[in-house]
Amino acid sequence: MSGPLRVEALARQYGGTPVFANVHFTVQPGEFVAIVGDSGVGKSTLLNCLAGLDRWDAGRIVHGDTDLAPLDETQRALWRRAHVGFVFQAFHVLPHLDVAQNVALPLMLLGRAEPGRVEHMLKAVGLAGLGERLPQQLSGGQLQRVAIARALVHRPALLLADEPTGNLDPGTAARVMDLLLAQTREHGASLVLVTHSDAAAARADRRLRLTADGIAD
Repeated sequence: MSGPLRVEALARQYGGTPVFANVHFTVQPGEFVAIVGDSGVGKSTLLNCLAGLDRWDAGRIVHGDTDLAPLDETQRALWRRAHVGFVFQAFHVLPHLDVAQNVALPLMLLGRAEPGRVEHMLKAVGLAGLGERLPQQLSGGQLQRVAIARALVHRPALLLADEPTGNLDPGTAARVMDLLLAQTREHGASLVLVTHSDAAAARADRRLRLTADGIAD
């Protein structure tokens, strides 16, 4: 457990045009916060900032004892590797690796060989027996499940999910939400989910709405 995620007075601009400002919230370990808002308001940009993948123009992001602002790109990458699981809208699976290798990637980067954990995650997302397939042999919904298994396999302390159920049927979407919640409740992860899905947001401990004027707890 790495402590809470704290976002203080965060602001982001593109070419001098404000995307969002005055974003304040805290996510405790074991807490699930859903962020909702209109399309184009900057929800995915906010998640990228929380992961240290995008820069911000004002404010602070602190995870546990780690202030992300002073870190250089290498330090942020090492922090992400150890502490963050990110479910991207665009999957970002590696086409030259098979399904099992894609899921195992966070463990490989951490120097942890846990084939049993990879098999467990594939079974948990309904992909048992598909570990040797290449990404181009899978459907969009299956690729989304690969991305979710990869995000959870190393038991990260901070989970960031961008529309993780967007390409899934209702039954599989509910199963994926169960997995995300299990990581949160059982392992004390902090979960921040961006979604348009009322069903997904309804399962959160808190729902925050991002607008041009920001978010405040």
